[in-house]
Amino acid sequence: MKPAALLLAVSVLYILTPAQTAPKSVTLPVTLDHNRVVIDVYLPLPDGSTKRVRAWVDNGNAQLEMSRNVATLMGLNVTCDDKECTAPPPPEITVGGMKISLTAVKAAHIPLKPVSAASVMVPGMSAEINLPAPVLRNYDVVVSFPDREFTIGVPGSVRFQGVSAKVLVNAESGLIQVPSEIERKKYNLALDIGSSISFLWDDLFDKLSAAHGDWPHMTGAVGPANMWGSDEEPKWKLMRLDRLQYGPLYLTDVAFVRFPEDWTAFYEKRAGVATAGLLGAQALMNYRVGLDYAHSTAYFDIGSTFKFPDFDVIGLTLRPEDDGRFTVLGVADYDGKPSVPGVQAGDHLVAVDGIPAPDSTMGQVWSMLEGMPGQERKLTLERAGKQFTISAQVRHFLGQIPDDSEAKKKSGKKK
Repeated sequence: MKPAALLLAVSVLYILTPAQTAPKSVTLPVTLDHNRVVIDVYLPLPDGSTKRVRAWVDNGNAQLEMSRNVATLMGLNVTCDDKECTAPPPPEITVGGMKISLTAVKAAHIPLKPVSAASVMVPGMSAEINLPAPVLRNYDVVVSFPDREFTIGVPGSVRFQGVSAKVLVNAESGLIQVPSEIERKKYNLALDIGSSISFLWDDLFDKLSAAHGDWPHMTGAVGPANMWGSDEEPKWKLMRLDRLQYGPLYLTDVAFVRFPEDWTAFYEKRAGVATAGLLGAQALMNYRVGLDYAHSTAYFDIGSTFKFPDFDVIGLTLRPEDDGRFTVLGVADYDGKPSVPGVQAGDHLVAVDGIPAPDSTMGQVWSMLEGMPGQERKLTLERAGKQFTISAQVRHFLGQIPDDSEAKKKSGKKK
């Protein structure tokens, strides 16, 4: 074959055989930050290139959210009112080499932030954009907490494993409700792997709390219950449910927060069906959670039986600020006394054991504040412009209360 003919044949072959086929599904590593699933995604830029940023997988959110920085990078047309900014979303982003369509959402929601905090979508998080329920519902999704992996694929491309349950998927928002049972009564509980903790509606929480004074209780959002640092979090009530059925799962000692009353109507309307609360990621750390939206089915595959010491922490409630600092909102009681004497609301947490706290994520700070009960942490704080240092003990919050016979057995007494 002559050189010119050979070159023509190779050119035709190249045209007929694409150099790269778009993947039907991808699996990529995740960072668990305060129980939240954070991944890398790539944004389309106006010049045709892409930019890598961190994204929050939030199937319990019906809104696409992003930072002002991300909207600016993509050249979106941003408009603002006195509460927030919005912009038309880009048609797609890239996750692990796979194009993920954003056309299921009408607008991207952008918080009002000063220029100095343009990269902040949510204080205390590294993510600058989220993957919400309306986007995820068009795909097969698996979140593997034990393996620290996230899988997304076109419907039918992912092989689900584990026990399955038919779930209710809101046709508009993509939010999921799982048929559940608590003390032989049936309820719907949302599946929200974007939440660091679980919630129960106030009336159900109060009913169970009144009937079970022996279940562990406490006041004050510490550890995974310290969600965002809202002013109400130091007053939040927490309780461990002895047992509940969640779809096909039988879960024990699950920590729940009493749902704030002013949230109830909003969440009921958003769910579209009667609901009693939500199960967050903290209760599912041992599972691979599969979401087959096309068939309204959830899968739960157990990958570990480790009992996480989720409330063995320093008893502070913190608020991450836009400038990267952490403000103390309150101190939880332990055995009827403040668990961290000498700390006041309004103090700023500067460091833990010499490790700076500012510009860390919420998950990173709480990793510094956890440990074995009785261990000491050196806290550096700032009050009125002056720094001081105190020693604080890790406490076993929300722990089981031993019954009389167990307590007497440990003390060597007979009943």
